Amino acid sequence: MTQADPPYLAQALRRPRYLLSWWPWRALAYLLTTVPIAGALAVGLLVVGAPLLAAVNAVRQGRPVELPLVLFLTVGSLVTLALAPIVSIPVAAVERWRLGVVDERRLPPGRWSGLSARYTTAAAWREVAYACWLGTVVPIAYWVFALVALLDLTLVASPWLAGDADEVIVVWATVDTPSEAVPYAVLGVLAVPALWYAAGALAAGQAAVARWLLGRTDDGAALREVARSRTRLVDAYEAERRRIERDVHDGAQPRLTSLTLQLGLARLDVPADSPAARPLAIAHDQAKDLMVMLRQIVHGIRPQSLTDLGLAGAVRELAGEATIPVTVHAELGQPLPETIETTAYYVVSEALGNVARHARAGRAEVRLTRTGDQLVVEVHDDGRGGADPARGTGLTGLSDRVAAAGGRLLLASPAGGPTLVRVELPCR
Repeated sequence: MTQADPPYLAQALRRPRYLLSWWPWRALAYLLTTVPIAGALAVGLLVVGAPLLAAVNAVRQGRPVELPLVLFLTVGSLVTLALAPIVSIPVAAVERWRLGVVDERRLPPGRWSGLSARYTTAAAWREVAYACWLGTVVPIAYWVFALVALLDLTLVASPWLAGDADEVIVVWATVDTPSEAVPYAVLGVLAVPALWYAAGALAAGQAAVARWLLGRTDDGAALREVARSRTRLVDAYEAERRRIERDVHDGAQPRLTSLTLQLGLARLDVPADSPAARPLAIAHDQAKDLMVMLRQIVHGIRPQSLTDLGLAGAVRELAGEATIPVTVHAELGQPLPETIETTAYYVVSEALGNVARHARAGRAEVRLTRTGDQLVVEVHDDGRGGADPARGTGLTGLSDRVAAAGGRLLLASPAGGPTLVRVELPCR
């Protein structure tokens, strides 16, 4: 996915070419498929809520509430409370699936944890809250949008309507002839792009609520911050870097320098037309390149691919070397600080390594997103889940590296999968 192809609708709305993309049609499809679901829920809630409205109206008028109405309200409320966690199961499942129309970022799937869990867990009641929201607020918002769209359609069609009737009321004025209605039709046509944006904003708002209520999980599936003492890790990191630099400078580098000199002298002694001349020249050049690379590793602790390709290119190179298919989505924009690029690169490298070694996944996905002064790195796989920093999967060391850069690492890996590793790094 390129920068011209954002992963979700809210981001696409900020693009100047939004109206020329497929996103308006995806937003429209999301809205249209919402109508039957929200309509059915609205009818059900109306049946339950009508007696309540009647009771409230009676109280406002100073009349006593009749006993049958009180009994109906009591029984209806208890039945609704008992059935809501069950009814919300298929609603939440369908909504998680439909969300993919306008948001390609995966949500953790809903899991059946037993009947009692439907009444005792926060995740289940969030699904109930979403179903209630879908049956109350959404129909009202759709009704208002439908009225605005109908008004705009009336403006566009006003010249034809005026030709078939003596007079036509157009918003705030009355027109008698098609020529009088032409300015209103032009105004209606000019408002069509705004309607498209309004439809996209309505769909994006609904999707954001769906992600907020249906995307949050409990217990082992919750995002858990993996934090360590920043002072301890910065000191340990610097001490280890100095040790490596000292060992390379005092041990490996002199030997490599001597080897390069010996190869250079050997090239002088071997005739140019000798069969050994070309292999010797190649070996000499490789030794010199190795010295340069070793110096870069020691002083910069930075992979060469980052310097040559940037973070997005280096991560795509990692993805190409992975043992499973890996999709990379990069939304970076402005250049990143070198330390942040290096940290993000090793986050992806270690996370993909964990996927290959432990996850038994069929595919993985990497997202790099720059939002303001923060870089967000997400590595998602469809494996068996159950990742735990306490079991030595490399996550503890990875969180140490992230914390040293002033960021934080969060993990969602319920048993059975999927696994999401999210790293937030400051770009200041």
